[in-house]
Parts: sequence; structure tokens; C-alpha cells
Amino acid sequence: MQEIIQFCLDNLNYWTVTLFMAVESSFIPFPSEVVVPPAAWLACNPDNGMNIVLVVIFATIGADIGALVNYYLALYLGRAVIYKLADSKFGHLCLLSGEKIAHSEEYFRRHGVPSTFFGRLVPGVRQLISIPAGLARMDIRKFLLFTTLGAGLWNSVLAFLGYLIHLSAPELKTAADVADKASEYSHEIGYVILAIVAVVIVYLVVKAYLKKRRKSA
Repeated sequence: MQEIIQFCLDNLNYWTVTLFMAVESSFIPFPSEVVVPPAAWLACNPDNGMNIVLVVIFATIGADIGALVNYYLALYLGRAVIYKLADSKFGHLCLLSGEKIAHSEEYFRRHGVPSTFFGRLVPGVRQLISIPAGLARMDIRKFLLFTTLGAGLWNSVLAFLGYLIHLSAPELKTAADVADKASEYSHEIGYVILAIVAVVIVYLVVKAYLKKRRKSA
């Protein structure tokens, strides 16, 4: 795995960003922190020929591709085969287990269709939330919409993190250094973003409820 990560860091461009984010979003364990923040960091230097907005766009396209792989595998293989694969030697090599799949299914049941948005922001759920969506035969248009929004938000956070590292840590000279730095903060940032989104949704729900009560009074 370390050799693959190093290859990614040594060859960062829009195509490798798309490829490795597709891998990260599938059932194969690969950290997004070693893709988007270093790519965004490189994009801060105009000599590298990359644009930070395009980094986010291509990363999100890759995330959608990986999510679709999980979705269609779950849709066509079914629950029994998915759980059997997760508990197999191959599944364990991919850091999967029946317990993790069950956790993602429970998350999907509790939060419904929007879980494919929120799940993209939750460590440990991000890569697996597409599986219960496929098992539940979620409408593909809604799945792609919520997945794109969630992945786009998360990739924007990672890109912004790469930008902040560029500003605050000029002593870092390599993409590998940036990836190490980004890994220190990415999970915490994901939880903060999730909390902010939850607060905004609660506010909108309460506001709509109060407006409805005023109309009916």
C-alpha cells in the first residue's frame, strides 16, 4: 500500500486524482487525505498547471465512480453475498467485515436517503454508505445527487485544507509532507462539518415547523 500511495503522490494530476478517489470511494481502503490536499497544495503553485477548483471537480467525479461500483455490486449481488464477501479473507484484506456493513446499513435505515449525503462526511461510513443504498435499491438519480453533493463538500474541505497548509506551512516541500499534515486534521474537520450541517438542518426544520404553526393559528 505504501508503494501505491507514493506513486499517487509522485504523479498527482487530474487523472490520478480521479483514479485514486474512485479507489478511495469503493471498497478498497485508500485515504483521501493523500490525494486531494496534496493536489490542492500543488495547485496553489501556478507552475504546476493545476487548478484547485478542477481538483475538487475531478476528485468528486472519482468519488462518484467508486460509489457507483459499490452501489451496483450491492444491487446485483444481494445482501447474503455482500456479507459473505465482507467476512471472507478478501474482505478482511479490504478492511471490511459483516459488522461494518451492518453498521452502514443501520446508518442508512436511521437517516434514510439523505444518509448518502451525510455519510460522505463520516469517517468509517464514507466508503460503505453506497452498499446499503444499493441493497435498498435506492433511486439512482437521488443516489448520484446526494453522493455528488456529499463528496463535493468533503473534497472542498480537503482542498481548502491543502490551501491552508500552503499558507501556514511554507516549510513543507513535498506532497508526502502535505499528506502527513492533512491526515492529522481531516477526521476532526469532517466531524465539524457534519455538526454544522446538522445544526443548519435542525434550524431549517424548526423554522418550517414554526411557520406552519403560525399559518394554522
